Amino acid sequence: MASANPAAAAGAAAQRDELAESLADLFTNVSLMVRGELQGTNNQLALLEKMNDRVAQEYSNYGDVAAGLRVFVEQLNEKNQGFEEYVSQIDAIDRQVTEFEAVVSMLDKHVGLLEKKVKSAYHISSSTQ
Repeated sequence: MASANPAAAAGAAAQRDELAESLADLFTNVSLMVRGELQGTNNQLALLEKMNDRVAQEYSNYGDVAAGLRVFVEQLNEKNQGFEEYVSQIDAIDRQVTEFEAVVSMLDKHVGLLEKKVKSAYHISSSTQ
């Protein structure tokens, strides 16, 4: 029986060593799996960070464009205000031209009447001679 006990003890020790190896492999594999998942998460976070940086840069560029457009619009407004004087002068000239055209039209009608009177007076004087 003593010989059976050492064999049983050796068999139990072998099973414990096999169980210990299996547990060590399990922990190693679980550790590798967790590391892989964490690495994947780290990669996703790094990609997200790069995307955020790119979007922030793009929005910064939009801000620069908007600031440039604001300056451009302010310059256009200043130029437009400078033209207001010229626009009012053009409007005044337009009114004067319209008035002048009305006077010319009246003079043209008056000249036409005078021409008729002169022609009729010329015809009357030529027929009496």
